[in-house]
Amino acid sequence: MNVIFLGTNGWYDSPTGHTVSVLVATSRYHIVFDAGSGFAQLPDYLAGLPRRPLFLLLSHFHLDHIIGLHTLVKLPIARLVIAGPPGTRAMIASFVNSPYTVPLSYVETLYPVRVLELPEEHDQLPFKCTTLPLLHESPTLGYRVELGRKVLTYCTDTGYCENAVTLARKADLLITDCAYRVGELDANWPHLNPGSAAALAVTAGAKALVLTHFDASRYRTLDDRQAAEYAARKIFPQTTASTDGMAITI
Repeated sequence: MNVIFLGTNGWYDSPTGHTVSVLVATSRYHIVFDAGSGFAQLPDYLAGLPRRPLFLLLSHFHLDHIIGLHTLVKLPIARLVIAGPPGTRAMIASFVNSPYTVPLSYVETLYPVRVLELPEEHDQLPFKCTTLPLLHESPTLGYRVELGRKVLTYCTDTGYCENAVTLARKADLLITDCAYRVGELDANWPHLNPGSAAALAVTAGAKALVLTHFDASRYRTLDDRQAAEYAARKIFPQTTASTDGMAITI
């Protein structure tokens, strides 16, 4: 499967990239983690492909993770399932609606849409998906998705916590938050830094780590991200700092 980073910033867009969104492209369906502004790039990557189902997995409802929902009408897909933490139905009903954007009722004239709330409705997904709450300012889900023999874990907007370790256990690919700079912590607004993200990968026994969700106010250049990658590799050598448009195969 191909993993494509559509947006890699946290908080807001900047010259370094769009806000966070990650596409996992498979032959049967597509999975997208979060719908930051990078989500608007998705039609470019789906162009020319057969119209397949899309499963959009939301971690939480901060704007840098949902602002791309404004572009749902652009998607060349067969159907859409939006899944997220408790409250997802109410958020979608409010946010994907007037006066903020095109109402969901119009989107549903283009393709079928279904909204799920996790973990109660895990069984409604066609792939094995495990979610656990993460350590953040607002309720946030981390994801562990199993596709064939491959395991992909997505834990953004979190501080170091045991649930993140559990989700990342022996993952083929661990995608984590890296909002903070080296050594930076804030107990009132938990996020990972290069060292804590790398430590998470080591403890979990993950095979590869990709850093994303770089706070745009802290990581002002791509060189800043390379410095984060360098610091993390001292702890976990299989670390890569993501950039918009980066693609990897697992």
